[in-house]
Amino acid sequence: MLRRRRAPSTPRTGTAADLLVVGLGNPGDEYAHTKHNVGADVVTILAARHGAKLRRGKERALADQVNIAGHRVALAIPLTWMNDSGDAVRLLVRRYGVSPEQLVVVHDELDLPLAALRVKQGGGLAGHNGLRSIKSHLHADEFQRVRIGVGKPTSKEQGADHVLSRFSKRERTEIDTTLEQAADAVELIATDGVEASMNRFNS
Repeated sequence: MLRRRRAPSTPRTGTAADLLVVGLGNPGDEYAHTKHNVGADVVTILAARHGAKLRRGKERALADQVNIAGHRVALAIPLTWMNDSGDAVRLLVRRYGVSPEQLVVVHDELDLPLAALRVKQGGGLAGHNGLRSIKSHLHADEFQRVRIGVGKPTSKEQGADHVLSRFSKRERTEIDTTLEQAADAVELIATDGVEASMNRFNS
């Protein structure tokens, strides 16, 4: 169920954030709305819900800050290639003064069925090059993840080809619902913490 757009909210003064939410993807129209870019799509949804204006900054990302129920949340989409996501995330973490535990990364997940949604605190990287880059630059893996299933490739299709492809019309309907739910999961992390979000969306 789609939510109505909320009125824009005004963040507190200063640059420090309570939470930094990063949606992973590849830059450029060629990769827009592909399976690999579902993380970026979720941040775009959050920006629309909360009246954010994502702007390019020196951190090599589109970013803005919003207020979610009194919590200051920075939203960002790296403009680096997926495999270099850590370059932008490291700079964003510094800009917004957050620890790895205050970072939420939204990303695609081959190991989950199409349109499945899972929230996770730290742990393994599941072979995801964007997560691997972030861990390498932050020297930590305690960041939170909102994982969106894109399914495994067919036997004749390589993983890279699969994640860089677009969804079919049928898949698009399913994934659009999940993207909205993923945005809900991020909001619940901001207001009630990652465990509350895990309890609601991992069941």
